[in-house]
Amino acid sequence: MKRQDIGAFNKKKTSSINQILKDIIRDRRLYLLLLPFIAYYIIFIYKPMGGLVIAFKDYSIYKGIAKSPWVGFKYFEKFFGGPYFWRLLKNTLVINLYLLIFGFPAPILLAILLNEVRQVKLKKVIQTATYMPYFISAVVVVGIVTNLLSPSSGLITNFFAKITGERPYFLMLPQYFRPVYTTMSIWQNLGYSSVIYIAALAGVDTELYEAAVLDGAGKLKQIWHITLPGILPTIMVMLILRIGEMMSISTDSILLLQQPSTYEVSDVIATYVYREGIRGNNFSLATAVGLFNSIVALVLVWTANIISKKVTEEGIW
Repeated sequence: MKRQDIGAFNKKKTSSINQILKDIIRDRRLYLLLLPFIAYYIIFIYKPMGGLVIAFKDYSIYKGIAKSPWVGFKYFEKFFGGPYFWRLLKNTLVINLYLLIFGFPAPILLAILLNEVRQVKLKKVIQTATYMPYFISAVVVVGIVTNLLSPSSGLITNFFAKITGERPYFLMLPQYFRPVYTTMSIWQNLGYSSVIYIAALAGVDTELYEAAVLDGAGKLKQIWHITLPGILPTIMVMLILRIGEMMSISTDSILLLQQPSTYEVSDVIATYVYREGIRGNNFSLATAVGLFNSIVALVLVWTANIISKKVTEEGIW
């Protein structure tokens, strides 16, 4: 590189740095608003990552992380070679697959339906009614489900009894656990999950709908050819993120809803970690399982993003 080119490059670099500094000074109040979020991620997300070393040590609270002896992949082998590994993996994936197939499209459908409601008051009432369950404690939600499915006085059980003449205890039967949990999760998260799609729908150009009406397109054709393509980038991003959560599940809801008779279909990795790792004070095992979940989640997100980019040209990076 010539001396003149080096000088021009350095001058351009200095100019860019000065411009960045000017922008930061100009928008300093906005950057100050970011500080709490940056501090949160540093303190509660990135700093605890150093504790992943516990997965490779025979961790003792009294000895601390530094003085606990190294054991290598002992706890990974214990988890993978355990008698419940395949059952835990299967249940975790199957329940999440239920939620992906039935739960993921539900908020999209709700957002589209709400977008077609023209009465503002009715729209607000529906939105409020669907948002509220998200803010209800998992204990209360499971309590409501338990009362509805009570074999003696449950509303759903009474309706089922009038049709079939039987009064089964749904929560004690393994074949009903996954449908019950899936339905409960969809009901609780439906309204809150639809918010981002409602926001995305607000960005769709209304002139496209007007042109479609002039061309004689009905509501269904408008939704299929305008609404869905308009929010497709948002759908794909949310789908990729949802696939990344295939190894995680709401531990508290599962623990509150499951019964000993349903362990065969309800025992998931999260409940195993709680039972063996947290309640049993085996923190090394809990950390090993958590690290395994994180690696699998990263692979799933990466794979889903690659497929999404090839199929729809949309992705999160």
